[in-house]
Amino acid sequence: MATVTESVKETLVGYTKPAEMSAEVRNNWLQHAKSDDKGELYMDREAFIDAIAPPDEDYHKIPRAQYGALFLVADRRGAGRITQDEYAVFNNTLLKPDAAEYLMCFRLFDVNNTGLVNVEDLQRIYNEQRGKNSLAFDFNGPWASLYFGAKGARHAMTYEQFAQMLRGLQGERIRQAFQHYDSDKDGLITPDQFAAIIRENQSHKLSDHILENLPTLCNIQNGANISYPVIRAFLNITREMDLLDLIIRNATRKSSDGRIDKAGFLEEAQRVTRWSQYTPLEADILFHFASLDNPSGRLSIWDFTKVLDASFQLGPRLSGFSEKTEEAASGLTNFLNGAVKSAHKFVLGSISGAFGAFVVYPIDLVKTRMQNQRVVGPGQRLYNNSIDCFQKIIRNEGFRGLYAGLPPQLVGVAPEKAIKLTTNEMLRLSFTNKETGRIPVPLEMVAGGTAGACQVIFTNPLEIVKIRLQVQGELAKKSDAVPRRSAMWIVKNLGIVGLYKGAAACLLRDVPFSMIYFPAYAHLKSDLFGDGVDGKEIGVLQLMVAGAIAGIPAAYLTTPADVIKTRLQVEARKGDATYTGLVDCFRKVLKSEGPKAFFKGGPARIVRSSPQFGCTLAAFEVLKKLMPLPARFDPEAARDTDIHGALEPGVGLREAKAPLPYLRARNALKLLKDIDKDFGMYGGVKVPSMFEKK
Repeated sequence: MATVTESVKETLVGYTKPAEMSAEVRNNWLQHAKSDDKGELYMDREAFIDAIAPPDEDYHKIPRAQYGALFLVADRRGAGRITQDEYAVFNNTLLKPDAAEYLMCFRLFDVNNTGLVNVEDLQRIYNEQRGKNSLAFDFNGPWASLYFGAKGARHAMTYEQFAQMLRGLQGERIRQAFQHYDSDKDGLITPDQFAAIIRENQSHKLSDHILENLPTLCNIQNGANISYPVIRAFLNITREMDLLDLIIRNATRKSSDGRIDKAGFLEEAQRVTRWSQYTPLEADILFHFASLDNPSGRLSIWDFTKVLDASFQLGPRLSGFSEKTEEAASGLTNFLNGAVKSAHKFVLGSISGAFGAFVVYPIDLVKTRMQNQRVVGPGQRLYNNSIDCFQKIIRNEGFRGLYAGLPPQLVGVAPEKAIKLTTNEMLRLSFTNKETGRIPVPLEMVAGGTAGACQVIFTNPLEIVKIRLQVQGELAKKSDAVPRRSAMWIVKNLGIVGLYKGAAACLLRDVPFSMIYFPAYAHLKSDLFGDGVDGKEIGVLQLMVAGAIAGIPAAYLTTPADVIKTRLQVEARKGDATYTGLVDCFRKVLKSEGPKAFFKGGPARIVRSSPQFGCTLAAFEVLKKLMPLPARFDPEAARDTDIHGALEPGVGLREAKAPLPYLRARNALKLLKDIDKDFGMYGGVKVPSMFEKK
């Protein structure tokens, strides 16, 4: 049984026997390993980078080539190539529960595999791996003496001591850089010198917006230069971005207009934190960078995002093109991306609409036949109620009778629902306040109503063909019944004008329906189920319930318009009343059948419309997640979701979804970049093997 000392040493310097590999790690090894002349598999630096740094990830802040620095950890023999066992050891290290990112860095500098790092090895490897133009770190200064001991009394560091040293190293590097540039010792440096220091030390942690505007920090105080207190305040702000994110989100959420000023920020900080109080200078720095594009003093979460989110990027300028040419190219790109986004939503809406229509089609057929029943005498009624109608269809026409007219319905409902869903979503997006993320209810109704109006171009021809096919079956067994007609016969017989008979009633039904339905659905999702609150994503069942509940008032309240539309569009049988238009139909139905006639089929319409739209919108939401638009066509959405969700914890305290070993390797590189921005980009370190006998 291993002693405690041996266990600690094994954790720090690696295993002395071949490590086991998971199936995933083994497959990754086989996929990227190369074969030498003897048929033995190995990885060189390039293959290693391919294995741990997939080429399609984001390397905006940490260059992909810099992952080669971790190859130095895996290649303990310094052979320029690693074996399967060494690759397994490296991956097992990433799975260690004890801060694997710090352990990776420790193993790089523990060249003797003793579980200790001495200052000579640390300084040598640092000098070999640092950038060619970076300022050299002073290992003989008072700060270094606190960790290693003074010159002549040096001592080695344990893993825990080394990790704590790394934690404070960047701040000391910045202090030394300030002293270097402050040649006249007046405690001030120029804005350009400040920018050079921060870009050298923190470019991997800060957004492009901050990095681009670093020299402007001199404007927060009188004078053209920057003092050391300003730099310390800047470091305090950038070191606690996650806490800032929480404070700002809380404060903006409580604000009536979704905006806050410095006083509101400081008040919320006092409510949220116990010991991490912010100074006025720190608040000034935060608001300085967040308000560069909006100097109003009251800022929204979107203003702060370009400060809090390190992945925020400024658009690159097209090299060699004039500003007008670039503007035109950008406009064309935006147009094409918009077209692709619209087509993508159209396809998803088509699939969702067809699915929803299929699920509830039998109910829709019952609803149509009930609405078309025009006689009032008990002995003359073909159907007593919706259940009786359903039973008689099964008895007289069979199960297939419930799906009479389905094919043209599926063909037509795809573009109909696609137009409706796409129009509503695009209008809601354009009406959304980019700063608060909210839409006024009247504009929600406008978006829904417009979507309902736009769909009529497809809905009316579809409905008239569907209705005539649906009512054929109930007369099929009568001696005087007209022969069954196909959908194509009905279309040819009606012609273009005839296909739009009852269009006014169709508008009167679909516009109010969508004005009620879409706002109700959106508010049920957010207010009842909490969708989008603190990053919450509700499930398919909740989406269906929200859609179904929203459909109840929308369907029932628009039933009168649906009854009139059905009467106008159905082919009148012998002895049935005929109508010349919407008003004429309304008057005759009211006179002969009474007000209740306008709600015929109302329950069936609720039972049909409510689950249909629930299924349709739930399918639409699910398909958006299962079939997302590629990031190259939607860079804004990629910045808001894909990058945050895969590579880094996102703004809003959203957790990263990438595998933990990948995240730990990335975090280890962040620590190495704290040592030097270009660490590992040049050359390699000859490190003794962990398997060699001492």
